[in-house]
Amino acid sequence: MKRLLSHIILLTAALSVQAQVTMTRADSLTLAKVLKEMPRNASALWAARRFLGVPYVAHTLEVNDQELLVVNTRQLDCLTLVETATALAICTHENKRSVADYQHVLCRLRYRQGTMNGYASRLHYFSDWIADNELMGIVEEVQSSEPPFTAVQTLNVHFMSRHPDAYKALKADPGLVPDIRKQEEALNGRSVRYIPKEQVRNHQLLQRYVSDGDIIAITCNKPGLDIAHVGLAVWKKGRLHLLNASQLHKKVVEEPMTLYRYLQKHPTFTGIRVVRIVNR
Repeated sequence: MKRLLSHIILLTAALSVQAQVTMTRADSLTLAKVLKEMPRNASALWAARRFLGVPYVAHTLEVNDQELLVVNTRQLDCLTLVETATALAICTHENKRSVADYQHVLCRLRYRQGTMNGYASRLHYFSDWIADNELMGIVEEVQSSEPPFTAVQTLNVHFMSRHPDAYKALKADPGLVPDIRKQEEALNGRSVRYIPKEQVRNHQLLQRYVSDGDIIAITCNKPGLDIAHVGLAVWKKGRLHLLNASQLHKKVVEEPMTLYRYLQKHPTFTGIRVVRIVNR
C-alpha cells in the first residue's frame, strides 16, 4: 500500500508539472531524441555537447506573465544550459527516458525543494541554487581549506530587490519584491571558499579538485551579486576550459582559451566555485 501511495504521489507531481509547462514541439522532439541516444549514466558534459552551436539568448525564462516551467532547447543562456545538461544526466542515471520525466527533474533543479509555486519559488541566485540542490542531495560543492581554495566569498546579495525594474515579473508585480528580499537576507552572511582566478593557472593542482562536467560558477565583485556566469568544466590536454552558453560567441561553445585566460579578460570576475553533480 505504501509503495502504491508513493507511485500515486509521484504521478500526481509529474502531472502537475506537465500542466504548468511552456514548451514547443521542437523542444519536445529534441529532448526525446537526446534522451533516447544518451548512454546509461551519461554525464552532464556529454549532454551539454549535444547543444553546441545553439544560440545564446538572455532572459529565456522571462517569457510568461505567470510562472511556468520554461523548457527551451532552441535558445540557451548560461544557467539554462547547465540546468538542461544536469537534468538530462539525472534522467539517464535514474533510467527515466520520457520528456515528462525530464520536465519533472528540471522542476526539481530550478525551484525551491523542487516545488514550483510562483516566481519567488524559483532559485534566482546561483548560491541559493547550489544550497537548495545540496539539501536535496543532487549536487555538492567542492570545498577545502587547502590551496587552491584560498579565498572566501561572504554573500551579500541584493541586486534583485534593489533593481526590480530589471526583472519582468518584479516590475509587473512589486508585491513580489519583499519575498525576494527575504530570500536575499537568508543567504547573506554565508561564507564559502572559492578558487581565486590567479590560482586557476595551476592546472596540476586544479586536477585534484575539478573533474570533467563539474559546474563552474564564476564569482564576481559586482555589488549585490554572487555569481556572474556558469558553465561546465572541460579538460583538454591538461588545461581547464569552460563549456558555456557564451554571450561573446552568441552560442553554446567550448571556449578555445583556457579558463584562466577567460577569467583574466573579465575584470569583475574574481574566481570560481566548483559544484559536482552527485553520482551523475
